[in-house]
Amino acid sequence: MSNSENSFDASPYDLTQAKLTFGEKLAYGAGDLGTSITTNLLSFFLLFFFTNVAGLDPALAGLVLLIGKIFDAINDPIIGVLSDRTKSKMGRRLPWMIYSAIPFGLTFLAQWLVPSTDKTVLFWYYAIIGIIFNTFFTAVNLPYTALTPEITQDYNERTSLNTFRFTFSIGGSILSLIIAQIIFAFFKDPARQTGSCNTGGMQYIVLGAVCAIISSISIYWCVFGIKRRAIASDRHRLHNESLDTHNEELSFGEQLKIVFNNRPFLFVIGIYFCSWLSLQITASIIPYFVVNWMKMQESDFILVTIAVQGTALIMLSVWSAISKRFGKKAAYFMGSGIWIIAQAGLFFLQEGQVVLLYILAIMAGAGVSTAYLIPWSMIPDVTDLDELETGQRREGIFYAFMVLLQKFGLALGLFLLGLGLSWAKFKESVPCQPLPVQPDSALFAIRVAIGPLPTIALIIGLGLAYFYPITREVHTEILMRLAERRRQGSESSE
Repeated sequence: MSNSENSFDASPYDLTQAKLTFGEKLAYGAGDLGTSITTNLLSFFLLFFFTNVAGLDPALAGLVLLIGKIFDAINDPIIGVLSDRTKSKMGRRLPWMIYSAIPFGLTFLAQWLVPSTDKTVLFWYYAIIGIIFNTFFTAVNLPYTALTPEITQDYNERTSLNTFRFTFSIGGSILSLIIAQIIFAFFKDPARQTGSCNTGGMQYIVLGAVCAIISSISIYWCVFGIKRRAIASDRHRLHNESLDTHNEELSFGEQLKIVFNNRPFLFVIGIYFCSWLSLQITASIIPYFVVNWMKMQESDFILVTIAVQGTALIMLSVWSAISKRFGKKAAYFMGSGIWIIAQAGLFFLQEGQVVLLYILAIMAGAGVSTAYLIPWSMIPDVTDLDELETGQRREGIFYAFMVLLQKFGLALGLFLLGLGLSWAKFKESVPCQPLPVQPDSALFAIRVAIGPLPTIALIIGLGLAYFYPITREVHTEILMRLAERRRQGSESSE
């Protein structure tokens, strides 16, 4: 073996030896701050901005969002495969993040501009900007998420790493709401003083600019904080692949076949889909539930959301410790059990039971935390099994389908909600007019959407988690077999 190979094996950044430092974990977590801020703001405010600030017809605004989601889903597996095949001195993931960070921030800001009063021009402007933004979002986010199994192979450290990631993710969601409230309070809209119901575009431009800067900076913090580790791990991967005589470049179709023949991966995406679908349905229906059923103020749903997200943030470290002691499946069962009780309980809430609403929101937040943490901690174990079976590491394609399912979960949840509310004769609000009184059928549909529907999805997810085959012991055996294969390959190359 050459001196360079001996030197590399002795490196403190050898994945089989080194532990992640606190600074590396912190930097890695920061990589999810920008994407969580932008995602949260777009979810809460973009449709309202299109209709109430830009002046788009609601149907055109919905079509813009649909086009963006469809294109977003298409580009996930494409960028996943491309990032798997990228070769550079910075490794295969970091270049995507470095070169996409600034365009990601600029295109996010561009979505909050109103360049024309012509509705046709606005439609095409927002549709094109949405496609470009979603491309750079994927170019940043997918390689970032695929870094988890590359920079550590330790079963427990991966859970710890994801704890840092989702601390920044949930924290970013909360931060985005706080920033929005501060900016909207500071930049008073003159139109409101004259009795107009139109909100000022300047508020959204400032909000977009501030969050674009924060988002881009956080990506660079991540890149330069984990650069040495990521580069060394990529060299380590190339070294191991060079020792595998069975290693062949597979076509995209062949990679898809391998991914969906990976039985543990099917369980993970099922668990994740059920959890995320429950989360998205709940998040989308909360404003209707709080305002129309609980008869609270429109701004109160943000406080309820913060109660959920704040609890999820606090519980990340708790579930991480429980996972380390009892395993990932046990942690998921505990968290989902609490979540199911809370979700089902929301159906029985009555007007005036505000304290009980916040108690259930806090309980739900404890469970939501496991939906973020556990499935994403399982995926690296799946990629280890894939390497054992195929001789290649294809984190990009696995993570691409995880992200794709997250987006389909959002799209499916919103579609089902819209269909259900329409069928239940929900009355839409009219700007500048009091909220309409909803019929009993619409109120019942809202209660079903926030209670039974997410509960059923969570129960299905629990069933899938029960049969998930990669335990701590199984993963240890996978790593031992991988180490033995690499040892044999190293000896045969000498």
